[in-house]
Amino acid sequence: NWVMGRKISVDSATMMNKVLEVIEARYLFDMEPDRIQVVIHPQSIIHSMVQFRDNSIVAQLGTPDMRVPIAYGLCWPDRMESGAQALDFHALAAMRFEAVDSAEHQARFPGLQLAWQVLAAGAGAPAALNAANEVAVAAFLDGRIRFDQIHAVNDHTLGRIDTQASDSLEALLAVDAAARDCAGRMVGTLAV
Repeated sequence: NWVMGRKISVDSATMMNKVLEVIEARYLFDMEPDRIQVVIHPQSIIHSMVQFRDNSIVAQLGTPDMRVPIAYGLCWPDRMESGAQALDFHALAAMRFEAVDSAEHQARFPGLQLAWQVLAAGAGAPAALNAANEVAVAAFLDGRIRFDQIHAVNDHTLGRIDTQASDSLEALLAVDAAARDCAGRMVGTLAV
């Protein structure tokens, strides 16, 4: 549905984009991790939803075009012309939603569980995961590992990096560097 660059396309296919969005929601909105849910919406029309105490839901809908959120991010709190096509409500005859808690989804998207692992780990864990994923995806795009090995690199790295010490930018950069090194070494042991 989306037209994206190579790295983002891989992150979308592995659901790493959703992992990062869960982490963002936790910190941007000060949400407890157990209150954050991922819902698969194959039509890519609803981009986010918030359910309030009264159970009403506010959703952000739009065509699957990154120009809309980029334009909003550039001129917030105002809005500007993004160049994206307007949403045609008449074309929205059927929208589907799938829970991610099924065994099928967990087998298909094993990396999605990393979001909650990272949030339960040390404060440097998001930086470690991001670094490992960047190394793993680059290795996949270069043909050095298979698609199904991306998660293994990320999971391996998270299990071996000390993510507790992250009380400064320098500490986070050290976590990032250690994760990149660990992920790079793991990539070197894998066969395509």
